[in-house]
Amino acid sequence: MEALTSTKIPGAKKLFSGKVRDVYAVDKEHLLIISTDRVSAFDHVFPNGIPGKGILLNTISNIWFLNIKFIKNHIVEKNYSNFPKPFCDFPEQVRDRAVLVKKAKRIDFECVARGYLIGSGWKDYTTSGSISGMQLPTGLQMADELPAPIFTPATKAKRGHDINTSMDAMRKKIGHDVADRLGEITLQIYEFAREKMKKASIIVADTKLEFGFIGNEIILIDELLTPDSSRFWDASRYAPGASPVSFDKQFIRDYLETTSWDKKSSPPPLPDEIVEKTRQKYEEIMNKISSIL
Repeated sequence: MEALTSTKIPGAKKLFSGKVRDVYAVDKEHLLIISTDRVSAFDHVFPNGIPGKGILLNTISNIWFLNIKFIKNHIVEKNYSNFPKPFCDFPEQVRDRAVLVKKAKRIDFECVARGYLIGSGWKDYTTSGSISGMQLPTGLQMADELPAPIFTPATKAKRGHDINTSMDAMRKKIGHDVADRLGEITLQIYEFAREKMKKASIIVADTKLEFGFIGNEIILIDELLTPDSSRFWDASRYAPGASPVSFDKQFIRDYLETTSWDKKSSPPPLPDEIVEKTRQKYEEIMNKISSIL
């Protein structure tokens, strides 16, 4: 299988190409989102993709969207044969990797739920003892479980890395009621996923979500609980103090930390064995999610 790293739908207007997803205009109320096989890490997109990654991400998101019923989402249609023209005429680009969605007004914050101390949260903790302005107990190790899950919003950057911010800053930007509601929903979704994945011996360490408005209603958009947006750890091999064995993009980040790449210059291609191992990890977590939902 060849990696699909770019898309082009003749007769359709591409609105945006993100690190992974291409977004097309459909009509005034709908968009078409295609999950490509592009892979990014440390805010860089790598020159080679991971064959089938977009299909795995799209499948995983759709499973969660279907099962999380306490908040509405943007999904309208998943079957490419029901997509409007011209999209349905290009199955090689849309089959199993695209969704027709409602157009929403995106809320420009990443909504992050953390149950464990890892990633940017760990980096913030080591310098300030806190994350997003919330003071944490002293003496925690990397990958330690937090006393309780926390909501840590981040600014939605157009380029570069999203920056952790405080609830007070979020409230000032979008209002107290909306900010507090987003925190509540984010933690509710995280707790739902965390409890479900325990049945598959998987720890959901954290996840980031995106929301938007349709009218005055907040809905879930973008992706949901994928290995690109969440950390999934093998519970049987979990031990704090180091980066745990995972079924997510952390595998690529950990590999890159062993290389001489400076994270600033254009990234080198990922080795074939890293590409294949990542694909296997994504497929394995998809199977685990499918088995419990």
